[in-house]
Amino acid sequence: MATAKLYAPNGEFKQDITLPVDLFEAEVSEGCMYLTIKAYRTNQRQGTAKTKTRSETHGGTHKPWKQKGTGRARAGANNSPVWVKGNKAHGPKAVDYCEKVNKKVKRRAFRSALTIKAKDKQVLVFENLAFENAKTKDFLALMAKAGLDTRNTLFLVAPEETNLTLSLRNVPWARSMRVSDVNTYEVVRAGNVVLSKDALGILAGGTR
Repeated sequence: MATAKLYAPNGEFKQDITLPVDLFEAEVSEGCMYLTIKAYRTNQRQGTAKTKTRSETHGGTHKPWKQKGTGRARAGANNSPVWVKGNKAHGPKAVDYCEKVNKKVKRRAFRSALTIKAKDKQVLVFENLAFENAKTKDFLALMAKAGLDTRNTLFLVAPEETNLTLSLRNVPWARSMRVSDVNTYEVVRAGNVVLSKDALGILAGGTR
């Protein structure tokens, strides 16, 4: 049974709660996780590196000088790669690095990542994370009282928890994502995954 620590809004530990079985007790598939993460990171590449070919540079419509009798090297066009302002020989071209992953593979990979985090006791739940004011000081005080390990913590934010995002944006060890946008890569690279009961409900009620 997958469980997580539940904290009160003031940071005090209350009890252990049971996490949704379909998300946090799934069969772990390292293959699906590998394919999903590889595709996600590959899709971050822009692939926009580009240099001009000979057909795209100015000039080159005339022979600069006659073939023989000038004492200079033979030349057929002034946009040759060996000339200043000529084109680049064998330069990079725009490439589309997009990779597609089936929905079922993504879904299984996401649930596998959450299951691993739950088994490692790296999923923490708060009753409420909707701060009244966006203050980093209040956020740090709450995390200190909860005894949260300050290493690369991912906070999954519900729509009404905007102040949480504003409060932690200057904290180097904390990152935030909307719970509807979270993916396998972000879960895997996080040390701890922290969310409120509201965010947990959205995560459990999603279509993943």
